[in-house]
Amino acid sequence: MLSRRQVLSLAPAAAMLSIGGRAWAAPQRVIAVGGALTELIYELGAQGELVGVDSTSLYPAAATKLPNVGYARTLAAEGLLSLAPTMVVATEEAGPPAVLRQLESAKVPLHVLRAEHRFEGVLERTQRLGELLGRHREAAALTARLQADWAASRASVAKLAAGHRAPRVLFVLSNAANQVRIAGSATAADAMIVYAGAVNALGEAQGYKMLSPEAAIAAAPDVILATTQGVEATGGLESLLKLPGLAQTPAGQNKRVVVMETMELLGFGPRTPKALTTLAQALHAPSGTARAA
Repeated sequence: MLSRRQVLSLAPAAAMLSIGGRAWAAPQRVIAVGGALTELIYELGAQGELVGVDSTSLYPAAATKLPNVGYARTLAAEGLLSLAPTMVVATEEAGPPAVLRQLESAKVPLHVLRAEHRFEGVLERTQRLGELLGRHREAAALTARLQADWAASRASVAKLAAGHRAPRVLFVLSNAANQVRIAGSATAADAMIVYAGAVNALGEAQGYKMLSPEAAIAAAPDVILATTQGVEATGGLESLLKLPGLAQTPAGQNKRVVVMETMELLGFGPRTPKALTTLAQALHAPSGTARAA
């Protein structure tokens, strides 16, 4: 185990590889903070340069075998520096700020990419990672493929959504403490719901909010959208539907619940086009049909 003094001495030396035009003279030692960034790095074929990832990096499965630096919002400088990175790539959600300042003090190049909840943001992150990792051709090819996949997905959504009322969807985050948070506007869940040709049942709220039973009933969602991890923490679908207020909604009464893996649904990474098609197919299924994606 390296001491704090040894850790701090390693990081500046490794960072020198990216100074003075010598960035590509030796393999990078990259830490990715954000599951979507990790997925993009794999898609670019640069996974060999990864030496660490955060706890949201669950896909592909190989990423889970890399050293884990913890949750993106609660990073620790010593855990990051112990891996002697030459570069840390993260989204704006990474923190706390004090840890990011410690990385800068240790002369570790930190690149913070915008965490936009729109498809164009996926393309921007792809291109930026291509620049940082010296994978320009791979980034161009991946961008072209993502654009084609997105166009096909959008066409599929338009076909699925035609001829009927847009379903009202309530996205819920839940845990074992019977607490429910919903996604209002300006969230990844809201963006995906709208992209899928549906209506966020509580879109007038801003960000993630605690949900009261009364608000759930008043929202009258046709479909409840949840994550695999959230459902597991609650104890399964039946337990989810017993959360305060949800059983009294049209979605609860008809047991219309769509469940998707968190980063696939909300990550806005390379799986987003496929995730949108999957989500739209589930949301626009015939009324009364329960679909778990």
